[in-house]
Formats: sequence, C-alpha cells, structure tokens
Amino acid sequence: ALAAAAARSPVPVTLDVAVPGRLPAAVETTAYFVVTEALTNVAKHAAATGATVTAAVDEDRLVVSIADDGSGGAHAGQAHGLAGLADRVASADGTMTISSPVGGPTVLTAGLPVREG
Repeated sequence: ALAAAAARSPVPVTLDVAVPGRLPAAVETTAYFVVTEALTNVAKHAAATGATVTAAVDEDRLVVSIADDGSGGAHAGQAHGLAGLADRVASADGTMTISSPVGGPTVLTAGLPVREG
C-alpha cells in the first residue's frame, strides 16, 4: 500500500520499508493515513523535489518517517491537515513530531504502538 501511495505522489518518493510481515490492521491503516496525508502536504506546500518515506519496527512501535527537501516552516498547530494528522496518531496511542525549520527540510515522524487489541 505504501508503494502505491508513493507511486501516486506528484513528488518523487523513495521508500525504505523494513517491516517484518503484517502488523495489526489498525496500525497499518493509521500508518497509511500518516504517509498519504504527509505526501499530500509535501506536494501542496513544500516546494519539494523529493521525499523519503521510512518505516521500521523499533521494539514495540512502528516508526514511520516522511522527510522532504522542501522549504520547511510547517507546524501542526497552524495547519488543519497536520493538526488532524496529529489527532489521528494520538487516537491510536501514538506520538508524532515535526521538525520543519524555515528553509527546510521537513521531517514528520510518527510512532505507533504495535500490539493486538
């Protein structure tokens, strides 16, 4: 699913996914939402020429990171899309951080607990 999202992005995307097998459906769905929303923001707002999506399981968390080489200056509190994304991640008991200095790059990282039930 992440490969399809990357292929649909108008900004070239490099994928680096190291996930051993399937994860709980809720985790996969939230991760997909994070990636697609972040790539939409990159295409609309970042003036980026490329983005990288990484996903890996670190102990009991799926860590998904979307980085772009764009103009930076994104803040979750100022953008409805990013605020909604932060809410979606929080509702899954996850965490989300954004590093986006003016001038770039922007890196959005979400950590989602990997557990059944």
